Amino acid sequence: MRDGSTLAHTQWRIGITIAQIARRWRARLDQRIAEYGLTEARWLALLAISRGGEGMTQKDLAGRLLIEGPTLVRTLDWLEGEGLVERREAPHDRRAKTLHLTAKARPLIHRIEAAATGVRAEILAGIPEAELAHCLAVLERVAVGLAAPAPPPPVAEAEDGCRPG
Repeated sequence: MRDGSTLAHTQWRIGITIAQIARRWRARLDQRIAEYGLTEARWLALLAISRGGEGMTQKDLAGRLLIEGPTLVRTLDWLEGEGLVERREAPHDRRAKTLHLTAKARPLIHRIEAAATGVRAEILAGIPEAELAHCLAVLERVAVGLAAPAPPPPVAEAEDGCRPG
């Protein structure tokens, strides 16, 4: 916005809006799922295991959730303690653990999925499907841009006008 262009202002607003939507969407889901005694980290882990298929490794789950392994371990310890997840030795690597949902987890995942479906329906009600499809196409392009390595930051000029070197 320093350059005063409408494009820069629009890009700024998009960034702010995406961040606000993400926070508010998750808060709405958290509110709906709180009755099951699950934090966001816990229900996200359960859904990721459910959607990713049985036998995913802890490392793969951490990658899907975009978190570090040690952070995930605490969540998995709790889920395992509640009887929702089992860790098993990976057949291809004794050091790795694979994750498996228990029978106790399955009805809970159905309730989480139903809550998420309801929240999506509430949030997106009244928006025509064609507009949603266009929005999704744009957001997918944004996601591709974010997945690419970040360019190096611009080199700032020193106060005396000379570039560091």
